[in-house]
Amino acid sequence: MEEKRRWIEWNQQRISVARQCELLSLARSSCYYEPRRSQPTPENFRLMREIDRIYTKWPFYGSPRITDELRGREWRVNEKRVARLMRVMGLQAIVPGPHTSRPHPQHKVYPYLLRDLEIARADHVWCSDVTYIPMRRGFLYLAAVMDWYSRYVLAWELSNSLETTFCLATLEKALRWGRPSIFNTDQGAQFTSDAFTQRLLSAGIQISMDGKGRALDNIFVERLWRTVKYEEVYPGDYVDGIAASKGLGRYFSFYNRRRRHQALERKTPAEVYFDRNRPPLPPPPSPPRGAGGSPLLEHSRRISIA
Repeated sequence: MEEKRRWIEWNQQRISVARQCELLSLARSSCYYEPRRSQPTPENFRLMREIDRIYTKWPFYGSPRITDELRGREWRVNEKRVARLMRVMGLQAIVPGPHTSRPHPQHKVYPYLLRDLEIARADHVWCSDVTYIPMRRGFLYLAAVMDWYSRYVLAWELSNSLETTFCLATLEKALRWGRPSIFNTDQGAQFTSDAFTQRLLSAGIQISMDGKGRALDNIFVERLWRTVKYEEVYPGDYVDGIAASKGLGRYFSFYNRRRRHQALERKTPAEVYFDRNRPPLPPPPSPPRGAGGSPLLEHSRRISIA
């Protein structure tokens, strides 16, 4: 129902809202309904932060094992509560089984193209993913686009919801740098949506998607999330979305241009990404509304837990 509600065009002159609802088999009253959200509790926020730490360390853990780990840390929780909070956080175990990521049933899933592929240059393969960012009184979602060969983070965005639009905005920012031959993601609904895949296809980019339950298919971006969280997010202990945006902006600049990688022969991602037979592109203009490019007001909204 939520997906159909987003299809409604409120300013459409030729087709009324009532007719659009009829064509979508959607009750008109549901278009105006705003679901009531329960007020978040400090305990839930603390629990979600702990779940995120466990998941970041062991991303192959599903809700049963995370529940066991929490109980070992003296949290009085059951699996149902942990599973509900993990859904809110957008976390799913990266192993085969009932907890693997599922695409939208009406979205096309593309095959995985990177198996046995030698990636020997920048802009050969880009990848993208979304992760959970905890704050003291709420949380945000972080999307990033990264070049596989150099580990260079081409673009990132923060959002207070898991909608396709902010993943698409991240992609648009990344495309200022160039065009990859292949773009790899998981099978999440944001990446299998028509808006996202059609944007890639219109740019002449091949689409690759991880197989269900294959933990190594997008391993580089999983490593990125662990690095970002242990080196920036957890120590940063963000007060709100503005602090998160500024902190991540500083960190990604450091990560790209200062942090040397052993796998890159002790070079920085920027050194490897721009080490090509053409002059480096100038950096994209800084957005005026926050380091991540999204409105700071939106960043600062606190997210309620259903």
